[in-house]
Amino acid sequence: MKKVVIVYNPKSGKVKSKYVIEDFYLMAEKYDLDLQVITTKRRLDAINIVKNLPDDISLVIAAGGDGTLNESIRGNLLRKKKLLMAHLPFGTTNDVGTMYGFSKNYLVDLEWILTGEKKNIDIILINNTPFIYCGAFGNFVNISYDTPKKLKETFGRIGYILFGMTEINEKIRMNHIKYKVNGEAHEGDYSFIFITNSTRIGGVDNIYKDVKLDDNKFEVLFCKIKSKPLLVKALYHIRLFGVNNIDGCEYYKTDSLDIEFSEVPKFSWCIDGEEYKPDTNKFEFRINKDINLLMPTNNINKLFVDKE
Repeated sequence: MKKVVIVYNPKSGKVKSKYVIEDFYLMAEKYDLDLQVITTKRRLDAINIVKNLPDDISLVIAAGGDGTLNESIRGNLLRKKKLLMAHLPFGTTNDVGTMYGFSKNYLVDLEWILTGEKKNIDIILINNTPFIYCGAFGNFVNISYDTPKKLKETFGRIGYILFGMTEINEKIRMNHIKYKVNGEAHEGDYSFIFITNSTRIGGVDNIYKDVKLDDNKFEVLFCKIKSKPLLVKALYHIRLFGVNNIDGCEYYKTDSLDIEFSEVPKFSWCIDGEEYKPDTNKFEFRINKDINLLMPTNNINKLFVDKE
């Protein structure tokens, strides 16, 4: 009998049925699994939960939002023996879950996991801290992690918009940066930085047209946008045409990126929807290949180079 652990964040997304955990155990009975459900109680709980699991666990399912998956993978990377993982999306926006091809029914999604395929995925490291799909720096990225839980639980994605309206008068900040990518050095003043490995960011699909999750590459976007009208225009064009050839934006596909700010940033990065507060002005981005996920088969042909 396979041992499976579900790391469940009950605070992710909107308020859910009180029978969720009971449903987990009914599904485990159907598939003859030895299941343990561990509920997180506070931020970063999932890191230590996964880090300290026994080596004989066959599968760890991170049931929560993108941040819960991030924490679970961080815990797995701290282990000597890495465990097979899966993501069961319960979050507000569910960028990762939607990209992977999950539905909005957690019972269907759980079945798709248990009948899915094992795939090796690229994990991006920022100064050795992992993220799965998006690292962002600049104006308004704090909306993702500063929006109150109550707003997200009550209104879902609209909660982000409601909170974002309180930020509307914020002046766009510029940051002087040196960076090296694909063997070339660059320098300038930038308002936004996005390092991603995803077709979907912030609920917007197909920002990048040909992302592969196992090609040892990630996507990089530097923006020099200085005003809100130009920001709105850029977002409109990105939504229609993707990131290539957008005025004021520099796009790269790479496996290595080094960024140096002129001073330690006063503001935080946002990685996988959570706050990452730096104490340095230098950042290295690299690829880690130590994580295997059990994936639903829906989008595998679109998302992976290796079809085996």
